[in-house]
Amino acid sequence: MPSYSRRFIKQHLHCADTAKTTADRGKAYEDLALYLFGKIPGLSHPRRNKRNKFHTEEIDLAFWNDLHPAGLRSFKAIILVECKNWSKPVGSMEVSWFITKIRDSALDFGILLAAKGITGNAQDRAEAHQVVAKALKDGVRMIVITREEIEGLKASQQLVEMIKEKLCDLHVTGTVWP
Repeated sequence: MPSYSRRFIKQHLHCADTAKTTADRGKAYEDLALYLFGKIPGLSHPRRNKRNKFHTEEIDLAFWNDLHPAGLRSFKAIILVECKNWSKPVGSMEVSWFITKIRDSALDFGILLAAKGITGNAQDRAEAHQVVAKALKDGVRMIVITREEIEGLKASQQLVEMIKEKLCDLHVTGTVWP
């Protein structure tokens, strides 16, 4: 499995932290996500900041998934990734909006890169956790990957395993964190 450059990850996180504008902070975080997911075997043809025909929704990142055995083999052909490099947890409105984008794309799975996670408590299924649990009942699955988890990545295989673990935990516990 391809290794990640720790230096590259740190540089992009530093850029995301020190950028002058919110747009530049977001771009640096998306650049990092593009790098991380681009190293997963079978993920290719990235699409970035694409709007739907009606200009009502924008997808941060989408990847074609060739279902490579060492990659995300059991997932559908398109993987959506939403990036939120916020200094606070992402709230229920934004989580709900991403879940809507997943549904509107005729998909059942998406990944939210949320630097500080999401609001609420997983055990109580409060706030944004409630939105995730409710979507699961409708067959729409969303997992959350935090900045701390990104900082610990050394190889794409770790990210693949993290996604599988988080998805399994979501189905078993009904929340994004066990």
